[in-house]
Formats: sequence, C-alpha cells, structure tokens
Amino acid sequence: MAAALEISNLQAWYGESHILHDVNLTVNQGEVVTLLGRNGAGRTTTLRAIMGLTGKRTGSIKVNGVEAISLPTHKIAHLGIGYCPEERGIFSSLSTEENLMLPPALSGSEKGMSVQEIYQMFPNLYERRNSQGTRLSGGEQQMLAVARILRTGARLLLLDEISEGLAPVIVQGLARMITELKAKGYTIVMVEQNFRFAAPLADRFYVVEHGQIVETFASSELNAKMPVLTELLGV
Repeated sequence: MAAALEISNLQAWYGESHILHDVNLTVNQGEVVTLLGRNGAGRTTTLRAIMGLTGKRTGSIKVNGVEAISLPTHKIAHLGIGYCPEERGIFSSLSTEENLMLPPALSGSEKGMSVQEIYQMFPNLYERRNSQGTRLSGGEQQMLAVARILRTGARLLLLDEISEGLAPVIVQGLARMITELKAKGYTIVMVEQNFRFAAPLADRFYVVEHGQIVETFASSELNAKMPVLTELLGV
C-alpha cells in the first residue's frame, strides 16, 4: 500500500525567499504525525506547500502514490486532503450549519461523514448549529473548521496549530477528537507548538528547523529524545 503522504527533496519559496530546503518525510496510512519546531521554522510552510499554497515548489509530493507537485490546489484537494489552516476560515455571516455545508464533497474520494455523524462527534456544534460563525467560541470555531473537512470525504488531514490559544478543557476535547479520528482510519499531520497536547497523540515526530528536518523519531523514543527536544524547542 502506498504511503498516505511521501515528500522527497521538497524545496519551496515565497517570492524570492527560499523557505524549505530538501524536506523529506513519509506519513503512513492511519498514522498521526506531528511536525515540531519553533515559530518560523517552516512547519506551516510545509503544510502549505503540500496544498500548493506557496510560490515555486520543486521535488516530489506523492499523495496515496499520486504525484502532486505540479497540480493546482483544487486538484490536490481532490486527492483526499483536507487542510485546516491556523486562521480557521469560518465565515462570520453564515450559521454554523451553513459553514459546515459549504465545501462540496470531493469527487472520487470516500464518502464523507454525514451531518448526523459530525454532530455526534461534536455535540457543541449541534447545539450551536443556528448561531452565526462569529458567535462561536474559539474552541467551537476550531471544531467547526475540522468538521467541515470531514464532510468532504478527505482522509488525510493537515491540521495547523489547532490547540493554540484554547482553554485546557477544549484542548482535551480536541485530543479526544484526534484519537477518535485515528480509530476511524484517518491519517493526520499536525503542526503543533503545544508539545503536551501533541506528545500522547502522535505515532511519530519530525522536528523542523530553518526549513529542514533535523530530527525524526517514534513516540516510543520520546523519553530518550527529550534532551534534544529541550535544546531544539525549549520544551
């Protein structure tokens, strides 16, 4: 079976700025992988490059074995990828349910979650289904941003800093969500600053520094790697 995501020798630019330098990473089907690193290290750019949202890109990005480096963003999405950016992108003039129904299902991909299944997973969203997007709390907006992707049929989720700025009780709910999605066979790539949130969830970790992968290790090696992580991240 092809890896869900296989990146080789990825270089990416914003204008003249060369941000990613030879990034290599693999995410297997059903894995949760976390990209760790300081702000500005290139983690978000890695997610954006996968989706074709940077400037020039070179190298190889294979999604389920299909080369995506030269594809436009909408075609990349149709390979079954859902991207949840840090800014969430909730439309303030639309209700929760209207936001949820906004993106179309991805053609040729697996059937997405039904609205009923989504409301079972996110009971808060059911309660707030008629509220305007701006009336939702930060945690509810984050849940809505992820739920919207699940409706499309995407099975590879790119989640950028989903726990940032949220109350601990909300972060615990997001951790349960990721555990549940993994149990359903979703593949998840997370960019996280909150190490305590990411550590128990991820199968493997990549550490990004200056646009390069400088460390990679499995969750079983976490304790042994803590001195290196403290040095690299100030964990």
